[in-house]
Amino acid sequence: MNEILKFDNVKYFYQTKDDEIFALDNISFNVLEKEFVSIVGPSGCGKTTILSLIAGLLKPSSGEVILDGSNKIDRKKIGYMFQRDMLFEWRSVWKNITLGLELQKGKLDEKLALAEELLKKYNLYNFKNKKPRSLSGGMRQRVALIRTLVLEPKLLLLDEPFSALDYQTRLTLCDDVYEIIKSEKKTAILVTHDISEAISMSDKIIVLTSRPARVKDEIRLNLKGETPLRKREDSSFSGCFEKIWRELTNEEKSENS
Repeated sequence: MNEILKFDNVKYFYQTKDDEIFALDNISFNVLEKEFVSIVGPSGCGKTTILSLIAGLLKPSSGEVILDGSNKIDRKKIGYMFQRDMLFEWRSVWKNITLGLELQKGKLDEKLALAEELLKKYNLYNFKNKKPRSLSGGMRQRVALIRTLVLEPKLLLLDEPFSALDYQTRLTLCDDVYEIIKSEKKTAILVTHDISEAISMSDKIIVLTSRPARVKDEIRLNLKGETPLRKREDSSFSGCFEKIWRELTNEEKSENS
């Protein structure tokens, strides 16, 4: 598989009113095309900073972020899914999904056809003309994901997209989002505090240290099961969970000592 993203010895500092904060220290990793990669680490270690660097919202203090072979980030190649679904309540589901297309120029017939296809494929077509308030939390996030997919990004960034949901909905939506991303053959990076979520959804997990973040471990996974929920039943799941939990717990102890 081709490499779609590379972090090459990336450091990042940011300035506060009183001090300069060292956020990332020589971060290096790569993501291959169609991989699902999760990033976990202690709170405040810089996970969202990494997503912002990938999206071109921030620039490295040193080192390079290379997306699709270029260190000049093309934001059109990035799709972003946030903690909140960011749907506009006064627009219909269809109008929310096609919002990004309204801002583009040129022939949009193919992308509008893709939007309709995705709504049908993922059981949302009957809600096409409904307002978001008539949808469940899980359905709203599926709409948000489809809105991102119609723009045909090369890379999806998922910033804790399930954290605002109750546990049962969260498990179901993990399966839904995983199915959509794999079915559409997309590459994705998930930032999460939930170790189980990371293990069940990922091909690879990047474990970060406390700030300034470094890559402490890279764990490649090959759990059996067609869905994240089924992968939780794999015999190696608990061992992997304990390994990551210990690494993160040790980081927190080191930070507080």
